[in-house]
Amino acid sequence: MPKATHFHQELATLRVKLLEMAAYTQRNLETAVKALHQRDYELAQYVIDHDRDINMMECEIDDLSLKLLALEQPMAVDLRTVVGIQRVSINLERVGDEAVNIAEKAMFLASRPPLPFSEKLTELAGVAGNMFAHALACFRDSNVETAFEVCRMDLKCNALEVDLLKALMDYMSKESPAVERAVHTILVSRALERVGDLSTNIAEAVVFIVDGQNIKHRFFE
Repeated sequence: MPKATHFHQELATLRVKLLEMAAYTQRNLETAVKALHQRDYELAQYVIDHDRDINMMECEIDDLSLKLLALEQPMAVDLRTVVGIQRVSINLERVGDEAVNIAEKAMFLASRPPLPFSEKLTELAGVAGNMFAHALACFRDSNVETAFEVCRMDLKCNALEVDLLKALMDYMSKESPAVERAVHTILVSRALERVGDLSTNIAEAVVFIVDGQNIKHRFFE
Protein backbone atom coordinates (compact mmCIF):
# COMPACT_ATOMS: atom_id res chain seq x y z
CA MET A 1 0.00 0.00 0.00
CA PRO A 2 1.48 3.41 -0.96
CA LYS A 3 2.61 5.44 2.05
CA ALA A 4 0.47 8.46 1.17
CA THR A 5 -2.64 6.31 0.86
CA HIS A 6 -2.01 4.64 4.22
CA PHE A 7 -1.42 8.00 5.88
CA HIS A 8 -4.63 9.51 4.58
CA GLN A 9 -6.61 6.47 5.66
CA GLU A 10 -5.18 6.88 9.15
CA LEU A 11 -5.91 10.59 9.03
CA ALA A 12 -9.51 9.86 8.07
CA THR A 13 -9.76 7.48 11.04
CA LEU A 14 -8.37 10.18 13.31
CA ARG A 15 -10.94 12.65 12.02
CA VAL A 16 -13.79 10.20 12.62
CA LYS A 17 -12.59 9.60 16.17
CA LEU A 18 -12.56 13.35 16.82
CA LEU A 19 -16.09 13.78 15.47
CA GLU A 20 -17.23 10.94 17.72
CA MET A 21 -15.59 12.61 20.71
CA ALA A 22 -17.26 15.88 19.72
CA ALA A 23 -20.69 14.21 19.66
CA TYR A 24 -20.18 12.69 23.12
CA THR A 25 -18.98 16.02 24.49
CA GLN A 26 -21.91 17.92 23.03
CA ARG A 27 -24.31 15.36 24.50
CA ASN A 28 -22.78 15.75 27.95
CA LEU A 29 -22.84 19.55 27.78
CA GLU A 30 -26.48 19.62 26.68
CA THR A 31 -27.42 17.10 29.37
CA ALA A 32 -25.66 19.15 32.05
CA VAL A 33 -27.54 22.30 31.03
CA LYS A 34 -30.80 20.34 30.95
CA ALA A 35 -30.10 18.99 34.44
CA LEU A 36 -29.51 22.54 35.63
CA HIS A 37 -32.72 23.92 34.14
CA GLN A 38 -34.89 20.95 35.12
CA ARG A 39 -33.27 20.58 38.55
CA ASP A 40 -32.71 16.92 37.73
CA TYR A 41 -30.22 15.04 39.93
CA GLU A 42 -30.19 11.90 37.79
CA LEU A 43 -29.34 13.77 34.60
CA ALA A 44 -26.50 15.50 36.41
CA GLN A 45 -25.17 12.17 37.62
CA TYR A 46 -25.31 10.83 34.07
CA VAL A 47 -22.96 13.61 32.94
CA ILE A 48 -20.48 12.83 35.70
CA ASP A 49 -20.58 9.09 35.05
CA HIS A 50 -19.96 9.44 31.31
CA ASP A 51 -17.11 11.94 31.45
CA ARG A 52 -14.66 9.05 31.48
CA ASP A 53 -15.75 8.16 27.92
CA ILE A 54 -14.61 11.58 26.70
CA ASN A 55 -11.30 11.26 28.57
CA MET A 56 -10.62 7.87 26.98
CA MET A 57 -11.36 9.23 23.52
CA GLU A 58 -8.91 12.07 24.03
CA CYS A 59 -6.21 9.55 24.96
CA GLU A 60 -6.93 7.50 21.82
CA ILE A 61 -6.76 10.58 19.60
CA ASP A 62 -3.56 11.75 21.24
CA ASP A 63 -1.91 8.35 20.77
CA LEU A 64 -2.90 8.11 17.11
CA SER A 65 -1.86 11.70 16.43
CA LEU A 66 1.59 11.15 17.93
CA LYS A 67 1.95 7.94 15.94
CA LEU A 68 1.15 9.73 12.68
CA LEU A 69 3.56 12.57 13.47
CA ALA A 70 6.39 10.21 14.41
CA LEU A 71 6.03 7.58 11.70
CA GLU A 72 4.60 9.49 8.73
CA GLN A 73 6.23 12.91 9.18
CA PRO A 74 3.41 14.80 7.40
CA MET A 75 3.93 18.21 5.86
CA ALA A 76 1.88 21.31 4.98
CA VAL A 77 -1.89 20.88 5.36
CA ASP A 78 -1.52 17.26 6.54
CA LEU A 79 0.74 18.37 9.38
CA ARG A 80 -1.61 21.20 10.28
CA THR A 81 -4.54 18.79 10.29
CA VAL A 82 -2.91 16.39 12.75
CA VAL A 83 -1.73 19.21 15.03
CA GLY A 84 -5.11 20.94 14.75
CA ILE A 85 -6.97 17.78 15.66
CA GLN A 86 -4.79 17.46 18.74
CA ARG A 87 -5.70 21.03 19.72
CA VAL A 88 -9.40 20.40 19.17
CA SER A 89 -9.40 17.18 21.22
CA ILE A 90 -7.75 18.96 24.15
CA ASN A 91 -10.45 21.63 24.09
CA LEU A 92 -13.21 19.03 23.76
CA GLU A 93 -11.95 17.29 26.87
CA ARG A 94 -11.99 20.60 28.72
CA VAL A 95 -15.56 21.27 27.60
CA GLY A 96 -16.39 17.85 29.04
CA ASP A 97 -14.83 18.95 32.32
CA GLU A 98 -16.94 22.11 32.34
CA ALA A 99 -20.05 19.99 31.72
CA VAL A 100 -19.14 18.02 34.84
CA ASN A 101 -18.69 21.26 36.78
CA ILE A 102 -22.15 22.40 35.69
CA ALA A 103 -23.64 19.03 36.60
CA GLU A 104 -22.08 19.09 40.07
CA LYS A 105 -23.48 22.55 40.75
CA ALA A 106 -26.85 21.47 39.34
CA MET A 107 -26.97 18.71 41.96
CA PHE A 108 -26.51 21.23 44.74
CA LEU A 109 -28.96 23.77 43.33
CA ALA A 110 -31.64 21.13 42.67
CA SER A 111 -32.11 20.63 46.41
CA ARG A 112 -32.43 24.37 47.19
CA PRO A 113 -35.02 27.01 46.36
CA PRO A 114 -34.34 28.55 42.92
CA LEU A 115 -32.85 32.00 42.52
CA PRO A 116 -34.53 34.67 40.35
CA PHE A 117 -31.91 34.55 37.62
CA SER A 118 -33.07 31.65 35.46
CA GLU A 119 -33.64 33.82 32.36
CA LYS A 120 -30.14 35.29 32.46
CA LEU A 121 -28.62 31.87 33.02
CA THR A 122 -30.69 30.37 30.20
CA GLU A 123 -29.53 33.08 27.80
CA LEU A 124 -25.89 32.54 28.72
CA ALA A 125 -26.26 28.77 28.35
CA GLY A 126 -27.90 29.28 24.97
CA VAL A 127 -25.07 31.44 23.63
CA ALA A 128 -22.36 29.11 24.96
CA GLY A 129 -24.17 26.08 23.53
CA ASN A 130 -24.56 27.76 20.14
CA MET A 131 -20.89 28.67 20.10
CA PHE A 132 -19.93 25.08 20.78
CA ALA A 133 -22.30 23.72 18.13
CA HIS A 134 -20.98 26.20 15.55
CA ALA A 135 -17.39 25.38 16.48
CA LEU A 136 -18.04 21.68 15.85
CA ALA A 137 -19.79 22.50 12.58
CA CYS A 138 -16.92 24.64 11.30
CA PHE A 139 -14.49 21.79 12.02
CA ARG A 140 -16.73 19.24 10.33
CA ASP A 141 -17.17 21.44 7.25
CA SER A 142 -13.72 23.11 7.26
CA ASN A 143 -15.59 26.42 7.23
CA VAL A 144 -13.41 29.39 8.10
CA GLU A 145 -16.26 31.91 7.91
CA THR A 146 -18.16 30.03 10.63
CA ALA A 147 -14.96 29.83 12.66
CA PHE A 148 -14.60 33.62 12.63
CA GLU A 149 -18.26 33.96 13.58
CA VAL A 150 -17.65 31.79 16.66
CA CYS A 151 -14.80 34.08 17.67
CA ARG A 152 -17.06 37.12 17.38
CA MET A 153 -19.80 35.41 19.42
CA ASP A 154 -17.40 35.15 22.35
CA LEU A 155 -17.82 38.88 23.03
CA LYS A 156 -21.53 38.39 23.71
CA CYS A 157 -20.84 35.34 25.87
CA ASN A 158 -18.39 37.30 28.00
CA ALA A 159 -20.77 40.24 28.36
CA LEU A 160 -23.63 37.98 29.49
CA GLU A 161 -21.41 36.32 32.09
CA VAL A 162 -20.33 39.69 33.49
CA ASP A 163 -23.94 40.89 33.58
CA LEU A 164 -25.04 37.79 35.49
CA LEU A 165 -22.10 38.07 37.88
CA LYS A 166 -22.99 41.68 38.72
CA ALA A 167 -26.62 40.74 39.32
CA LEU A 168 -25.67 37.86 41.60
CA MET A 169 -23.17 39.93 43.56
CA ASP A 170 -25.80 42.60 44.14
CA TYR A 171 -28.32 39.96 45.19
CA MET A 172 -25.91 38.42 47.70
CA SER A 173 -25.33 41.78 49.35
CA LYS A 174 -29.07 42.04 50.06
CA GLU A 175 -30.03 38.40 50.62
CA SER A 176 -27.46 36.78 52.87
CA PRO A 177 -29.32 33.41 53.14
CA ALA A 178 -28.90 33.03 49.36
CA VAL A 179 -25.12 33.47 49.34
CA GLU A 180 -24.26 29.77 48.96
CA ARG A 181 -26.74 29.27 46.12
CA ALA A 182 -25.53 32.45 44.42
CA VAL A 183 -21.91 31.31 44.62
CA HIS A 184 -22.80 27.99 42.97
CA THR A 185 -24.68 29.89 40.27
CA ILE A 186 -21.65 32.11 39.69
CA LEU A 187 -19.55 28.97 39.24
CA VAL A 188 -22.06 27.69 36.69
CA SER A 189 -21.88 30.97 34.77
CA ARG A 190 -18.10 30.79 34.84
CA ALA A 191 -18.21 27.25 33.44
CA LEU A 192 -20.52 28.38 30.63
CA GLU A 193 -18.23 31.30 29.81
CA ARG A 194 -15.33 28.83 29.67
CA VAL A 195 -17.30 26.73 27.18
CA GLY A 196 -17.44 29.86 25.03
CA ASP A 197 -13.67 30.32 25.35
CA LEU A 198 -13.00 26.68 24.49
CA SER A 199 -15.33 26.90 21.50
CA THR A 200 -13.29 29.88 20.33
CA ASN A 201 -10.14 27.81 20.68
CA ILE A 202 -11.67 25.11 18.48
CA ALA A 203 -12.62 27.70 15.88
CA GLU A 204 -9.09 29.08 15.92
CA ALA A 205 -7.75 25.57 15.33
CA VAL A 206 -10.00 25.25 12.28
CA VAL A 207 -8.57 28.46 10.80
CA PHE A 208 -5.08 27.08 11.47
CA ILE A 209 -5.89 23.80 9.71
CA VAL A 210 -7.58 25.32 6.67
CA ASP A 211 -5.59 28.53 6.08
CA GLY A 212 -2.45 28.04 8.13
CA GLN A 213 -3.19 31.23 10.11
CA ASN A 214 -2.53 31.54 13.81
CA ILE A 215 -5.29 33.84 15.07
CA LYS A 216 -4.88 33.21 18.80
CA HIS A 217 -5.44 36.29 20.95
CA ARG A 218 -6.78 38.30 18.01
CA PHE A 219 -9.56 40.70 19.03
CA PHE A 220 -12.79 40.30 17.07
CA GLU A 221 -15.50 42.92 16.70
